Amino acid sequence: MFIQVLQGKVSDKEGLNRCLDQWLEELEPTAIGFLGTTQGVCDDGTFIALARFESEEAARRNSERPEQGAWWAAAQKCFDGGISVMNCPDATSWMGGGSDEAGFVQVMKGHTTDANRLAELLDEAEPQRRQMRPEILGGTLGAYGEDGFVEAVYFKSESEARLHEKMAVPDDLRSLFEEESRLVDDVSYYDMREPMLVTAKRQR
Repeated sequence: MFIQVLQGKVSDKEGLNRCLDQWLEELEPTAIGFLGTTQGVCDDGTFIALARFESEEAARRNSERPEQGAWWAAAQKCFDGGISVMNCPDATSWMGGGSDEAGFVQVMKGHTTDANRLAELLDEAEPQRRQMRPEILGGTLGAYGEDGFVEAVYFKSESEARLHEKMAVPDDLRSLFEEESRLVDDVSYYDMREPMLVTAKRQR
């Protein structure tokens, strides 16, 4: 799976919503290899989108479509300043990946010394995590550049997420969580309280 992450400060939220609705109506049906998107505007006006594709080639083909270029030129006008693009080849999912049933999505972006090991830890802790954090519906993890990573965690609701995050870590998970903490640095958190969750029509 390939994930392309977009991030920027929104200056025209209503205009952006119109652009996003237009993409779903007019461009999504012919976006070959498109799997879905998780997107939303955070409290500080930061917009983040994680677009999932079957492969990097599929994402590139989508970007090269003339209609996609025209749409993107219009969408960029809804932002204040530049838009960062992070390409994450070989992205992985855990606990089933993202879910359109999520009422709250938290995105973490930072640096890691070993993205592969980070993915392994998520897999190793999955059985215990399912029991300890029943409000988590799943997540995705992608690495970009030399040491960047983006992880999205999908929750049933923000209230349940906040309640369970205060719980003590069980002994059988402590070593895994401690190793995970050592692997990441300079982590920023972005909360989507009203996430827009899209699965490709042919995937539904």
